[in-house]
Amino acid sequence: MSREDYLKRTIGGSLVQNIAQARVLMVGAGGIGCELLKNLVMSGFKNIEVIDLDTIDLSNLNRQFLFQKQHVKKSKAHIAKASALAFNPSVNVVSRHQNIKEHEFTVEWFRGFDLVMNALDNLDARRHVNKMCLAANVPLIESGTAGYLGQVTVIKKEVTECFDCQPKETPKTFPVCTIRSTPSAPIHCIVWAKSYLFGQLLGNSEEDDDEVISKDEADGETAKELAALAAESQALKAILETANTDGFAERVFDKVFYADVVRLRSMEEMWKTRKPPVPLKYMDAVKSSKAEEVASSDPAITCVDSISAAGSNGSGGDNVSGSTLKDQRQWSLRENAQIFCQSLETLTTRLQQMRESDPSVSIQFDKDDPDSLDFVTATSNLRAHIFGIEEKSRFQVKAMAGNIIPAIATTNAIIAGMMVMAAFKILSNKLVECKTGYLAYGRNRPKLIIQEPLAKPNPRCYVCRNTFLDLRINADKFTVKNLVNVLQENGMEEVEIQENGRLLYDVEFEDNLETALAKLGVTDEKLLEVLDDEDHKVVLRILQTDDQQLDGKPYILEGDLVQALRQVVAEGTEDEVNVANEGDTMMSEASNDKKRKLESVVDPNDSSVPQKKQAPEEDAIDVDEVVVMNGEVYDLILLD
Repeated sequence: MSREDYLKRTIGGSLVQNIAQARVLMVGAGGIGCELLKNLVMSGFKNIEVIDLDTIDLSNLNRQFLFQKQHVKKSKAHIAKASALAFNPSVNVVSRHQNIKEHEFTVEWFRGFDLVMNALDNLDARRHVNKMCLAANVPLIESGTAGYLGQVTVIKKEVTECFDCQPKETPKTFPVCTIRSTPSAPIHCIVWAKSYLFGQLLGNSEEDDDEVISKDEADGETAKELAALAAESQALKAILETANTDGFAERVFDKVFYADVVRLRSMEEMWKTRKPPVPLKYMDAVKSSKAEEVASSDPAITCVDSISAAGSNGSGGDNVSGSTLKDQRQWSLRENAQIFCQSLETLTTRLQQMRESDPSVSIQFDKDDPDSLDFVTATSNLRAHIFGIEEKSRFQVKAMAGNIIPAIATTNAIIAGMMVMAAFKILSNKLVECKTGYLAYGRNRPKLIIQEPLAKPNPRCYVCRNTFLDLRINADKFTVKNLVNVLQENGMEEVEIQENGRLLYDVEFEDNLETALAKLGVTDEKLLEVLDDEDHKVVLRILQTDDQQLDGKPYILEGDLVQALRQVVAEGTEDEVNVANEGDTMMSEASNDKKRKLESVVDPNDSSVPQKKQAPEEDAIDVDEVVVMNGEVYDLILLD
């Protein structure tokens, strides 16, 4: 009996046909994405498009089972496709090693799909996909996992709440999968210093020799990449063998912050849309004059004090006079370089003494250990300097070097399965049966999986309650003033106009009034967000149209803006959307609201606070996500 016959017996021939004809977009090919793609190709889906901008890291292999050692540094999307086709070669899978926010992925492109599934670890990208799915009116399935916790929900325009319907708190979670290659925030550098370089130099490396396959197991670019990784590892080990000799720390410095960065910068494809890092040598760092500038600006603080305090006693120990003041100021480039070397020398001497009695011992990072904190602070700031990222004080680094929450492959597998079940319901035209599902592991939980009805849209949501209309113009001639006039003609007064968070116009900012939209980068398929003084919201999709097609008109607005705004106001007073089946167990409205606040999905730039948990054990450093909670530890639901 064929696989399709089994599917027909299990879920019915009609649904199997719908599944086979559906076009599915999968955004993200990490922990959840690998499980999800495997499920899709095994469940009868025939047309799948997967997009991910990341490459595979060795740390991914313990849970992202579509990837193997020979795939390190290759595209996640391309390798996920190749591996998934081994399960079912008859599926049409298109893979894209790109950013979902690139210009070519327009609203019309999104409209080409019957269903979108998110497995992202980036707040900005998730908000973008949410907005594009709303504009295209395509159902979106959202998901997230962290440790034993997980969540799946469905977003449908005008039926359910969207990703932005509930307010999000301050960023507190950050993915590790891109930290080694493309850090973009201070916490990325802190985690790299704490969980990667600290372990390489003072513990057991994540990338031991057994992680590097032989040349016989790979060919072409894979073999070259793995050979380069092996060479890097061996070069660092060779330097480590010279520990406690003259120039040891400076050699480590030049290896990590210069040679390795030169190699990373040589990967030109990676820096097409990003600013490349700038390699840094030790001698160049210590020649920096910034230290003197900082010292001269505050005579109460001297570089000598802070650097000398970074020796065996640490730069911020309680026994150092004025340590609080020194901890709370940002070190100069020269100070960071010198403290890096001094703290590394101190720690390697300590490690050598410890290994005299136990050769297998290693030093674990402890934020209360002055030498360890000095090393991580200096290392993260040097890394930040190289990548053009904001540097942090020792006090800030100590607060941010929080706790690690490991990823669990089983949780990813369960959540991916729940996503496919939601897809079955959507493609059966049974959206009313979909629920928000929580994987809620714990002794105080009544069930492993808890479900609640999908929430209705928030009437005041600034995203999903928007009116989406198409505006056809010649952007090379159409000015901001022309646009303001169009809006005023349709009843929107005192408007504010933004494009992807960039302010183009408001009543107190009229600099761009006479500027053509094209000169401001507002071209074909760009989305303009407009808000007026009565909180009416509209999103205009710009469609570049030549003068001949406009037929002498300055613009063509497709749709009745006045009527659309009236409809939005009216919809805000409608009864709640009923998405529950009769006979299902329902939670009270108050309970639902509370649960959504406690267990809403969070990600690299966003986190809500779920049920409070105990801190993970310090040795549980199978690193996947970092959580900083201002001194308290919470289990959070993340994306991987």
